[in-house]
Amino acid sequence: MTVAVVTFGGSNCDRDAVRALSHLGIDAERVWHEDGLPADTEGVVLPGGFSYGDYLRAGAMAARTPVMAEVRECADEGVPVLGVCNGAQIGCEAGLTDGAFTTNRSARFQCEHVHLRVERADTPWTAAYDEGDVVEVPIAHGEGRFETRDDRLAELEAADRVLFRYCDADGNVTDAANPNGSAGNVAGLLGARETVAVMMPHPERATLPDVGGTDGQGVLRAFA
Repeated sequence: MTVAVVTFGGSNCDRDAVRALSHLGIDAERVWHEDGLPADTEGVVLPGGFSYGDYLRAGAMAARTPVMAEVRECADEGVPVLGVCNGAQIGCEAGLTDGAFTTNRSARFQCEHVHLRVERADTPWTAAYDEGDVVEVPIAHGEGRFETRDDRLAELEAADRVLFRYCDADGNVTDAANPNGSAGNVAGLLGARETVAVMMPHPERATLPDVGGTDGQGVLRAFA
C-alpha cells in the first residue's frame, strides 16, 4: 500500500506523518499537491500545518485546489482518507465531513496533551481500541473548535459518526476537559463512509515510542 501524504504550501506535519507511518511498516510518501495523487495511491493523509497561511479560513484555500477532487474520488471509492488538524479543517471545507473548525474558545493557539474517549471501536480508525478507551494525544491548533448546528450534531450522533470526544483521564466527557469549546466535545468524526475521518488531535505525534507516547498508533494502523 502507498499512502499519499498531501503537502500544501504551509503544511508542516507531512514529514511527521510519513515517519510515523513508516515506523508502523506502512509505505508512505509526501506528494506535492500540484503533482496530483500517484496512480498506486491506496490511502491519503491530509496533514497538519497552516496551508496557505490560513488565509480566509483555516483550510479554505487548500480545500479548493485541484488535488482535492482526486481525494474526494478516492474517498468515494472507499480509499482510507484521514485529515489531521489543518487536514481536518481542509476535509470539512472540502465536504469530506460535516461541520467546521473555528477559533478556539480561548482565542489562543493551544499546544498540549489531551485525553480522548473512543466512541466507536468498529471502524478502521479505532479497531485497535475498545469502545470507551481513553487515549492521550497532543493538540496544536488555534482553530480547533468543532461547530455545527445543534440539530445536525444530533443527527451525527444518531448516525454514530462521532469517533472521538475530549474527556478527562477517567473518560468523563465534561466542559472542563474540552480544550477548545468543540460542540459535543467532538475531537474526531467520520465522513459518509467509515473509511474517511478527520480529527483535530495529532495521532502521528503519539506514535513513536520515544516521542510523545504511542496512543495514536491505532489510528494510523487503519492504513495497514
